[in-house]
Amino acid sequence: MSGALFPRERTVVSPGAVHVPGWLPAERRRELVDACREWARGPVPIRHTVLPGGCVMSVRTVCVGWHWQPYRYSRTADDVNGAPVAVFPEWLAKLGREALVEAYGEHQGYTPDTALINFYDGAARMGMHQDKEERSAAPVVSLSIGESCVFRFGNTENRGRPYTDVELASGDLFVFGGPSRFAYHGVTRVLPGTGDPATGMSGGRLNITLRETGLAG
Repeated sequence: MSGALFPRERTVVSPGAVHVPGWLPAERRRELVDACREWARGPVPIRHTVLPGGCVMSVRTVCVGWHWQPYRYSRTADDVNGAPVAVFPEWLAKLGREALVEAYGEHQGYTPDTALINFYDGAARMGMHQDKEERSAAPVVSLSIGESCVFRFGNTENRGRPYTDVELASGDLFVFGGPSRFAYHGVTRVLPGTGDPATGMSGGRLNITLRETGLAG
């Protein structure tokens, strides 16, 4: 990590993709960790998602508002226990609008209605993919808490180059919308020894992504 002697700068990674280091203050990080722990207990517990071909994702995921499973959203977790997903709280939507104001200078009427919460242990990765199950093209708001990771942000055409590797640390905000909304992206590795004691986490990384599904009901 770069450390306090070398402050990390706000960066426009590509048009519509903005990285804001250290945006979440320590108390908000801890509040989010506490909320994620509650969601992870149910009504739909955190789990390793099984992909259609039988592969199991190395991250563990819990959803709020809408349940995501490859490759659709539903109100019930039909691939887990059939229970209704936890309600998406208004305070989380407000946080999403604050994030867009920080990234773009306005919130654009942002009304996120789902959150995908991924927990990465030291061995977890996320392959290059697009977030395209949503009917809305509104931006994705990504919040990082805990250990740092190498986040690979690519192009909208394929999983290969050009791409940019960005180190996301605890408290960082990353927003991608507009021309970058459907860019391929992934996590190549988690960086050991970079934990954030203020969160109350003993290890690993939480990634919270807020989205507008564009779905009714």
